[in-house]
Amino acid sequence: MSTPTPSLASGPSTVLELALRLKSRRDEAQGIVSFELIDPAGAALPPFEAGSHLLVECAPGVVRSYSLCNAPSQRSAYLIGVLREPQSRGGSVAVHERWQVGQTVRVSRPRNHFPLAEGDGRVLLLAGGIGITPLLAMAEHLSAQGRPFELHYGTRTAAHAAFVERLRCAPFANSVHIHHDDGPPEQAFDAARVIGAPGAGDHLYACGPAGYLAHVMQTAEGLGWPAAQLHQELFQASGELVVAGDAPFEIVVANRGVTVQVPADETALQALTRAGIDVMWSCEQGVCGSCVTAVLEGRPDHRDQYLTEADRTRNDCFMPCCSRSLTPRLVIEV
Repeated sequence: MSTPTPSLASGPSTVLELALRLKSRRDEAQGIVSFELIDPAGAALPPFEAGSHLLVECAPGVVRSYSLCNAPSQRSAYLIGVLREPQSRGGSVAVHERWQVGQTVRVSRPRNHFPLAEGDGRVLLLAGGIGITPLLAMAEHLSAQGRPFELHYGTRTAAHAAFVERLRCAPFANSVHIHHDDGPPEQAFDAARVIGAPGAGDHLYACGPAGYLAHVMQTAEGLGWPAAQLHQELFQASGELVVAGDAPFEIVVANRGVTVQVPADETALQALTRAGIDVMWSCEQGVCGSCVTAVLEGRPDHRDQYLTEADRTRNDCFMPCCSRSLTPRLVIEV
C-alpha cells in the first residue's frame, strides 16, 4: 500500500469535489450492482491508476469507499461495483435502494492505496467475492501493457460471481480462472498450487474479505514470499473498535484550539464528530485510509489494517476511526 497523506483528512465539502451523473446501473450478480458515473457536460474525468478508489456520498452524510473497476484508459466514465452488505450501516443499502439513473452523485477524485508495482515478473491477481472490483482494473491495465498475469476469482456460488461475462469476453480471458465453493473439485481454489514459489520480480495482489485474505497471505508467506511482494486490500476489518480495558485519553486539535475527551467506550472519530470537528471518514473500520489524520505529539495505539510499519514508525499520523492513544494526550491537526 502507498503512504497516506494526512492532509486528506478534511471535510466532505473539500474532498467530494466532483458532481457526476449516474448514467447506468446494472445487476451484476446476486447482491451486486454496478454503476456508471459520467461528467454531466460530457468532459473527460480525472485520470486514475489501477487499484484506485473513490469516496462516494451514498446518501446525505454517508460516505463510503468503492474501487474503480473499469480500464484506467477509459476517461469517459467511472465504473464501480457495490455489494449490498448484510450488516450495512446505511451505505450499500442506500446505493441499492435509492440510486436512480440520471441523479447526481458527489465523489472524490480517484485515490490509490493499492497500486501495481512496475516490473516484468509474474503477477498474480487473487479476488474473493466483491474483491474482484479493483483487480478488474488491474487486469485491464496489465493486458494493455502486454504484461503476463493470472487472475483467480473465487465466490461462494456462480450466482455470486460478478462481471463474469465481461471476463469471458475480455482479451485476457485465457488468463482468468473462476472458482466457486460449491463447484466440482477440479475447479476448487488451491492457494498453494496457484501461488507457488516466488520469483525475484513476482508480485501478488489479493482483495476480498478478511478470512480469504488471511488464507492467501499465510499460504504465500509459508511458500517463502517476501512481504514486499505481497499486496492486499481489505473490504472489511476484523475485531472490535472499542475493547474492554481501553482507557480514556485526550485529543488536542492544534489547528482548531480545541481539546476533546475520548471516553473508554467511544472511538476518537466519534468523540471528534460529537465535538463538531469535521474529519473525513468512510469505512469506520481502519481499512480505507480516508480518515488518516496528522499527529504532532503523543504516541498512537494503531489498530488499523491500512498503515504500513514505516507509517507507524514515523509516528506522524493515525486513524481516529479505530486507533487510540498510548499516551494520555494526543496532539493532532485536521
